[in-house]
Amino acid sequence: MAATDSTEHGSWQRACLALHLLCIDPIGLGGVTVRARVGPVRDAFTSLLDRLAVRRINIHPQTGDDVLFGGIDVARTLAAGKLAHNPGLLSQGGVVIVPMAERCSADFAARLALSQDSGMHCLILLDEGAEPEEAVSTILSERLAFHIDLGGITVSEAVWPDEPDLRAARDRYRGVVSVPGDKRRLVELAACFGIHSLRAPMLALRVARAHAVLSGRASLEYADIRIAAELVYPHRATIAPQPDDKEQSAPPEEAKAQEENGYVDSAEIPDDLIVASVKALLPDHLLDSSQGQMRGAAPSGTGAGLRKTGNRRGRPLPARPGRIDGRNRIDLLATLKAAAPWQVLRGKTTAQHRKVVFYPSDLRQKRFEEHSDRVLIFVVDASGSAAVTRLAEAKGAVELLLAQSYARRDQVALIGFRGTSAELLLSPTRSLVQAKRCLAAMPGGGGTPLANGLQASAELAMQERRKGLTSMVVLLTDGRTNVALNGAADRAAAYDDTKKTAAWLRSQIADGVVLDAANRPGAQLQSIAQAMGAKYIPLPRADAQQMSAAVRATGLG
Repeated sequence: MAATDSTEHGSWQRACLALHLLCIDPIGLGGVTVRARVGPVRDAFTSLLDRLAVRRINIHPQTGDDVLFGGIDVARTLAAGKLAHNPGLLSQGGVVIVPMAERCSADFAARLALSQDSGMHCLILLDEGAEPEEAVSTILSERLAFHIDLGGITVSEAVWPDEPDLRAARDRYRGVVSVPGDKRRLVELAACFGIHSLRAPMLALRVARAHAVLSGRASLEYADIRIAAELVYPHRATIAPQPDDKEQSAPPEEAKAQEENGYVDSAEIPDDLIVASVKALLPDHLLDSSQGQMRGAAPSGTGAGLRKTGNRRGRPLPARPGRIDGRNRIDLLATLKAAAPWQVLRGKTTAQHRKVVFYPSDLRQKRFEEHSDRVLIFVVDASGSAAVTRLAEAKGAVELLLAQSYARRDQVALIGFRGTSAELLLSPTRSLVQAKRCLAAMPGGGGTPLANGLQASAELAMQERRKGLTSMVVLLTDGRTNVALNGAADRAAAYDDTKKTAAWLRSQIADGVVLDAANRPGAQLQSIAQAMGAKYIPLPRADAQQMSAAVRATGLG
């Protein structure tokens, strides 16, 4: 496959080019994230992994540390009377393939990233997420050069082109020459798209060198820099650059002539052409104002409430030293592993008939982790200022979030405030139909008793907390609080009551989001959000889809 301009072809051709480049330097480029559901298209793409010329290791996101990094072999240790270890799957280099990579926990991703930094592995992350928020952790993805999205590619398009001589390309790869100007240009292009990690330009330089050797060149040219930027930067971008009329660059005809005549120094590369080509490949949702503000913050919500550690049920956690007190459960295997390294030394000071010698310090107890059920409390501003323009959008956003909560089996509650009071319109329930009916019937008009709305949500959260449930609040308002707790129309008193009530609410909830739906967001509602420990998101002129997307990006919805 001849190296070519990746913007001139479709997604499948870019994916093929990226994987060919990865075959040239699999360890240096880190690996690739492949976002696609299981099917013939993904199978066709991953079939080239056999050409990486290194051993393949398949691991599951729930694989334990003993399997990954090795540990004590209890049976061999006790039989031989000396310490024996089992080598882990990651003790040797190779291609590590992780299916369902979007399900990797933060702890697992951190351990895998630490192993990736050792420079022994090429990581292939198979992202099977169905929703935009279901994605691979940035801890891992930023260490990999490529991100391939196979969505929308048909089986008829998934045909491999002619394969280049990858063995010869690997032999010539170390001889490719780059100049300091190439590095500076790649760093400037990364900054242009809001990419602040130096890993990106470092990986892009390796990609440019691999593309040069794939094209039969011994030094970098304009095309290599451009291809590297197109393949490495789009999925890392956090902003879409705006054109600057003050800067003039070479016209496309001149740039093409320079490319055809041979090597072009990176200082003479027309920036706007590379920026335009990378900008054309940016994800669509990057330009969404609500997504743009939250991009880079990994969702933390998984449909569960606060974590609780116990010794009876839940997800197993690593064992910890403990003691026999009638309540803790002993982890026999972990206790044997703790005692095994000392058996030779202990055998010299104890009776010979004792095959295994235990000390109290060897005891390990079982630990489990479970999540409490979650209640999402929607507090909606139905006052006159909001009802005129934003109540319809707020209702639409809440309805979309209700559907998401129902899919995760969260309980939902609805509180509306207007006039001089707040009302619990819907007690915590899992009935989606009932929630939608109450939302549609919610009237609008009157003052903005924001303090009353927060007080009602705090009281409800306190009740649910006694039942063992975790409460989280989503507040939709324009922030123009003008009614105090006593019903008086006093803006200063209303603001003071709201700040005090927000501080009380903070002690009753696990997390919260404040959506400022005002056409001109101000600092008042931002300070209220800070008092209640909630995320503040200004969304002027946002519709229901953008509001719900902003809440989902925080992990609550």
